[in-house]
Amino acid sequence: MEKHEILEHMRIAKASHAKWVQRANFLINDIKVEKDSIPISSAECGFGRWFYTDGQKLNALSNNPLECMQEIEQLHTKLHDTYLEIYKIYFNKPSKGFFQSLFGMKKETISDEEKTAAKQAYVELEALSKQLIEQLNRLERRIIAVSDDKIKSLI
Repeated sequence: MEKHEILEHMRIAKASHAKWVQRANFLINDIKVEKDSIPISSAECGFGRWFYTDGQKLNALSNNPLECMQEIEQLHTKLHDTYLEIYKIYFNKPSKGFFQSLFGMKKETISDEEKTAAKQAYVELEALSKQLIEQLNRLERRIIAVSDDKIKSLI
């Protein structure tokens, strides 16, 4: 894979992440969002699919400290944990029957306290997202700084 392809895939993953955060914002602002449009699992979202496949190859970059990739993973996991708090507020926990256990339903009403809690969680989600993007921008600069030949030898 060429350097420009790596950078393009990384930028697509960042854009996917930004859309994911935006959909969480839609949810707390009562804009229609399909339950499955915001993956709960950090491995199932667009960013996670990139990070746990092609992104892992970047561990081998000589100018990329291991802590960088660990920090990205930790932030990404915290983002999904924080989103799960929001998700639990807006979607019923399925409790009865096989199909209800597969498909949680959106709650009919959300209390003011729940809305406040969701908005507070979203503020945390935004802060984590900002930190993640900063780490990704650092990683991008490191990739740009490495020669094309070194990139080709890694991948």
